[in-house]
Amino acid sequence: MRSSRSRLATLSAAALLIACTSGAALAQKKYDTGATDTEIKIGNVEAYSGPASAYGIIGKTEDAYFKMINDAGGINGRKINFISYDDGYSPPKTVEQVRKLIESDEVLLVFNALGTPTQNAVQKYHNAKKVPQLFLATGASKWNDPKDFPWTMGFQPSYRVEARIFAKYILKAKPDAKVAVFYANDDFGKDYVAGLKEVFGDKTSKILIAEESYETSEPSIDGHIVKLKGTGADVFVNISTPKFAAQAIKKLAELEWKPMHVMTDVSISIGAVMKPAGLEASEGVLSATYLKDASDSQWAGDAGMKKFLAFVDKHMPGANVSDTNIVYGYTAAQTMVQVLKQAGDNLTRDNVMKQAAALKDFVPDTVLPGIKLNTSATDFAPIEQLQMMQFKGGKWEMFGDVISAETGG
Repeated sequence: MRSSRSRLATLSAAALLIACTSGAALAQKKYDTGATDTEIKIGNVEAYSGPASAYGIIGKTEDAYFKMINDAGGINGRKINFISYDDGYSPPKTVEQVRKLIESDEVLLVFNALGTPTQNAVQKYHNAKKVPQLFLATGASKWNDPKDFPWTMGFQPSYRVEARIFAKYILKAKPDAKVAVFYANDDFGKDYVAGLKEVFGDKTSKILIAEESYETSEPSIDGHIVKLKGTGADVFVNISTPKFAAQAIKKLAELEWKPMHVMTDVSISIGAVMKPAGLEASEGVLSATYLKDASDSQWAGDAGMKKFLAFVDKHMPGANVSDTNIVYGYTAAQTMVQVLKQAGDNLTRDNVMKQAAALKDFVPDTVLPGIKLNTSATDFAPIEQLQMMQFKGGKWEMFGDVISAETGG
């Protein structure tokens, strides 16, 4: 009798243990809208048309990258369903498309959506809905504000950080510089101007002799360049998106104006900017970067670059690897996959943001040696390092050391 009771007790304990273990296993899987046992829905808006359409290849690259991940079995067995819409770089259209992604498509998050003015239009909406606005394809410094906007995070180095690096370089290379700045009349452009002034400080009025802005709706910016040449500036800081950056380079050459030309890294694509502007006209332009140039032979033996080129050959055959936007899209997509891997089976929006804010020395295949991605609950800026470079003989040549924003750049 006693042994029967003992056996019964043992069986009951075993059953309870199995039930608890099963319950724990089930409890480990947590999902919000947009995630299931088999799928992760990721939303995106991109400028496939309009004034910033040169960036459209970013969305196409990310789509190809996620398909590569799906072909290899997905992330923890789940396939990525990447839904990307065209917003034409128009804020009203962005609002419409992001609402569609969140309310109709019911995505888990929106990833690497493009543009400062466009994403500014939906930032409050994202945060009110508590849907991650993750790894934005814009370097506005405002995206690093975890206290007020805990659901928004940028990706590339902020424009202000880059501008500070530019300003320090200018002061060192040309102590008596007379600077003319040409910039987009939006948060993107204004961030750069603010960064320049932070470093120029009380000497700003002496150094920065001209500020000229343009609207993205303008068909040509030639008149602005003619006006700036007339100021007598010997340094030209070009803060414009690819279409206008190419126009500016071409116009400088036509005018035979040869100032030190420093250009934002959002327009460094050889394929989308330098070639259309003319390689000879582009000679000597300065910028800064954090990404490897796939068309540069110095990376021929690099393990990360070999992976990138194999990806392009298989999933984007015929794509122009000299277009930096392809490298950028690959880098962003690889970082997104890393975050989802870290999230494991807890695919809630809250945990996705927690994992995005817990990157530790992550090194994508395509970033420059010495650059690492780091985030924390109080620092939503994944990349805060850059290296100066100059366009020579049809390619970008890096010089100097990797500069970290943390040490003042």
